Amino acid sequence: MDFSKRAFLKTAMDLSVGAVMAPLATDVSQVTNHTTEFSKSVFKKIAIEEAFATPELFDEWRKLLINDAEKEPGFQKLYKPFLNSPATKEIRDRLTDVGASRIRDMDQYGIDMQILSITSPGVQVFSTDKAVDIAKKSNDQLAEFISAYPDRYAGLAAVAPQAPNEAARELERAVKYLGLKGAIINSHTHGEYLDQSKYWVIFEAAQALDIPIYLHPRTPSPEMIKPFLSYGLEGAGWGFAVETSTHAMRLILSGLFDRFPKLKFILGHLGEGIPFWLSRIDGRFANETWTKMDDSSQAKKRQKKPSEYFMDNFVVATSGVNWSPALMFALSVLGSDRILFAIDYPYESTAKAVEGIDSTPMSDVDRKKIYHLNAENLFKLKTPVKYG
Repeated sequence: MDFSKRAFLKTAMDLSVGAVMAPLATDVSQVTNHTTEFSKSVFKKIAIEEAFATPELFDEWRKLLINDAEKEPGFQKLYKPFLNSPATKEIRDRLTDVGASRIRDMDQYGIDMQILSITSPGVQVFSTDKAVDIAKKSNDQLAEFISAYPDRYAGLAAVAPQAPNEAARELERAVKYLGLKGAIINSHTHGEYLDQSKYWVIFEAAQALDIPIYLHPRTPSPEMIKPFLSYGLEGAGWGFAVETSTHAMRLILSGLFDRFPKLKFILGHLGEGIPFWLSRIDGRFANETWTKMDDSSQAKKRQKKPSEYFMDNFVVATSGVNWSPALMFALSVLGSDRILFAIDYPYESTAKAVEGIDSTPMSDVDRKKIYHLNAENLFKLKTPVKYG
């Protein structure tokens, strides 16, 4: 991939980046939060990172926070207040409402379909047996939600990496028998990452089923959490991206994609910062001067540059990043085929998510790809034709 300054500048000029970069000299909010009258665009919209929860999941989280939370300090720090604060009650209510109220919210802003997935950290904080049980029950409930609104919802399966073989079997059941369209894994599981070979049976199943895996953020692992426990750094404002981008880099450097070259991952939030760093990453991890210094057994000979694995095996979603300069940068680096629309409902604003795409300079062809065509291709969706 060409990361030269000339190539980037040409693409940026083609995207008319100067039109939105000028306000940066004053106030970012002038770009992202300016007031405009909302109107539905003519494009079908499929939002792919949209959370749900069940009351049972919340109950089990509360029990864990009382009895065994010291093993997961990030979970305790973020989710104890989340589950109990009056400030987050509306979000909790929206997470457990997968019926008429959510559909009304979608209709208000022209969202044709949500791809639903269990909210982070899902089942990955539990003991093995409990995680396996709750994953199965959540997938069954998700399939029921979808069956009530088959034209409006699709879903990603929860799996329990605590039991890799069982997770692979559950993924097969969820896809073949429940009709789910992929999997969601909420980053680390008890501090372990998926680059460990014991987890690769899950990826073998995913590649055989030809379905994507959404690598979703959660609070940093117990070994890295300490500096994040101040100032609210453990959550979505910072720690989520650090945790998940680190996880993705471990996958890229592990040799996973040489073993499973057709495997596809989704990263939210415009790639958790990785697109911005691709040139720097290649400059170190594809440079023999530096790789020869690493004499550990993990310094494997990779067949491609890290950026090439990212371009071949990852796509990104717009969830929570509704800022035109960031989206235009992602377009210039990744191209419109690798970007999918997402809201991060109910944690983020649907209005701002739509406005972010509608207000960013791009062609109608690219806007269609981001809004729905890429999702239809990736998830093999058969959606009603309602818009252009």
